[in-house]
Amino acid sequence: MAYVITEPCIGTKDQSCVEVCPVDCIYDGGDHFMINPEECIDCGACEPECPVEAIYPEDEVPEEMESYITKAAEYDFGS
Repeated sequence: MAYVITEPCIGTKDQSCVEVCPVDCIYDGGDHFMINPEECIDCGACEPECPVEAIYPEDEVPEEMESYITKAAEYDFGS
């Protein structure tokens, strides 16, 4: 399981989450940051750092934002 960045990040893109990620799995996805689910080690360091509470464990993403799980899974992170 990975963490997922959702809609509240759009327009904010505060880099606090990027700075604390120990494996550098957070990427600039254009309108918001995205976590590469293949690289995320599920440490949770990013979640409390987000000032707009946009980061959730994959199994706790609110139903209305579940499309962000698919968006991250299908995003080309350049790997």
